[in-house]
Amino acid sequence: MADTSSKHLAVIPARGGSKRVPGKNIRGLCGKPVIAYTIEAALESGVFSRVIVSTDSDEIATIARRFGAEVPFLRDSGLADDYTPVSLVTLDALERLDLDGTVFRNVAQLMANCPLRTADDIRDSYRQFVEAGADAQISVTRYGWLNPWWAMTRDGKFRLAFIFDEQRVNKRSQDLPEVFCPTGAIWWAKAGVLRREKTFHIAGRMGWEIPWQRAVDIDTEDDWQMAKLLMQVWQQSIEK
Repeated sequence: MADTSSKHLAVIPARGGSKRVPGKNIRGLCGKPVIAYTIEAALESGVFSRVIVSTDSDEIATIARRFGAEVPFLRDSGLADDYTPVSLVTLDALERLDLDGTVFRNVAQLMANCPLRTADDIRDSYRQFVEAGADAQISVTRYGWLNPWWAMTRDGKFRLAFIFDEQRVNKRSQDLPEVFCPTGAIWWAKAGVLRREKTFHIAGRMGWEIPWQRAVDIDTEDDWQMAKLLMQVWQQSIEK
């Protein structure tokens, strides 16, 4: 569902220096490099006029181009460390490709470590973003059986303390407010807003809900194994 009156940019950040899961952006997952799933979903969605991978790695750039993405530049090393907010990486790509702010109306940030989001998810998130008139929108998913309202800390002597007040803790789970966890699957912002605020986390940002099965962010080896299992189930369902 592309808006033919304006152009939309997809930025897929994928640095080469992943520490917890080395090489995760191009590691093979069920027959493809992880990044390929994000590139293919972005292209299939039909929403974007350009799909860009922002990387500091020649190897990632080569693989990204093989699966149809553009890599018009290599990211500066100062934007490829362990501390730079990823929003600044997306902003850097936007400003490189649209110097005077006249080319792109909206920009989407699609994390390569979220391989389970689909082209339909991108189209649905874009539809809500436009219909709600949002300046920024991030993807969120519901917490499951792990209820964050019952979260505790534990000290060196193993003593527990609730993080939230007892009034909430003592309620039944069904009586507590619904809470959502951000996931890096699909983040949208108006291009001018991202230029001005330099982040998607602005006042009034909206949330688009994605099912947990497609919301997995791969940040650890355990996440990888979960994503692999879900991908195998999904592929098997298609083959039937």
